[in-house]
Amino acid sequence: MISNASDRKTWMKQRLPSLNALRAFEAAGRHLSFTKAAAELYVTPAAVGHQVKALEQDLGVRLFQRLNRALVLTEAGRALLPGLEDIFYQLAVVIEEFKRRDTDRPLTVSLPPSLTAKWLLPRLDRFRQLHPEIDVRIDANNEIVDLIRGGVDIGLRYGSGDYPGLRVDCLMSEEVFPVCSPRLLAGQHPLHVPDDLRWHTLLHADYPPQNDYWPDWSMWLYTAGVKDVDANRGLRFNRTALSLQAAIEGQGVALGSRVLAGDDLKAGRLVRPFELTTPVVFAYYMVCAEARSDEPRIAAFREWIIVEAGAS
Repeated sequence: MISNASDRKTWMKQRLPSLNALRAFEAAGRHLSFTKAAAELYVTPAAVGHQVKALEQDLGVRLFQRLNRALVLTEAGRALLPGLEDIFYQLAVVIEEFKRRDTDRPLTVSLPPSLTAKWLLPRLDRFRQLHPEIDVRIDANNEIVDLIRGGVDIGLRYGSGDYPGLRVDCLMSEEVFPVCSPRLLAGQHPLHVPDDLRWHTLLHADYPPQNDYWPDWSMWLYTAGVKDVDANRGLRFNRTALSLQAAIEGQGVALGSRVLAGDDLKAGRLVRPFELTTPVVFAYYMVCAEARSDEPRIAAFREWIIVEAGAS
């Protein structure tokens, strides 16, 4: 018995017999057959016999009596076999636990909060129904996480698709347009043409960043040829999902998008008062570490989300 760390280090320095030879003896002793041991180890019976003979020479004892049609353990063989059976069983347990080290923790998916609320969550239960064995953890934030060393398995990103070192799958393109509650199409100042926006509150989302890749109200009004509406007035939110919810509540007109507002448009909670649409250069991508892209859980999520994105 190895009682402490010092003893363990001393034992580890000692020369041990070949692991293949020990494995061949354990299998042959358990089956009492070189042929059955060979079938289990995917080698030939002659190879098993060679490994056992080498082990006997290494230990200086005979482990089997080789009879005409039988294989019988010697006293030394009977003494050695139980300990090896325990060792190989424990080794199998260690390897199985190692294989499960990732599957025992949730599959972590990082994506922007608005994409989480407005697109992923309404669909996520379908993934759970297809793969009830996979637990999912949603990490909703706007940070660009490290998918190689950061403990996150999958990222859903809005961008150019240029992500070196990662596997990249394009999911959905985007376009931006005004959306509002159906109630704003009627009333004292119904929305019929873009100039009618002067009578309504503009709802702003400060994220995504206002740049050439995501139109803000100033850009959209310029494209629509509207000159008498102050593009800076209105309510401001730090999430697109919040501006869309305010629009659903009838508090004003938001700039929605095909992806983020799609379900609300389909359900009739939002409508598009005007046909003018502004395309967006960027798109939504699923990304993961290239080295892990074929792991079963990641591959299952990728296959599912590509189908969902196509249906959207």
